[in-house]
Amino acid sequence: MSGRPVKRSLTLKGHRTSVSLEDEFWRAFRQIAAEKEMPINVLAAQIDVARDPETGLASAIRVFILKWYQNKT
Repeated sequence: MSGRPVKRSLTLKGHRTSVSLEDEFWRAFRQIAAEKEMPINVLAAQIDVARDPETGLASAIRVFILKWYQNKT
């Protein structure tokens, strides 16, 4: 397990983009998408639309994941 971010591609609004997240965040992101029964690209697009334009997509995804698990407790 590495603490280094790993760059992966997502498709948002028909365009490919790269997002760098640590493996633990990628696993959590995939798990949340599965729990919500939606493709990871759809979940990423929802986060993208809702985020502040000043906030990077990777940061918005990390915060989304954190809030998801905080709300589960």
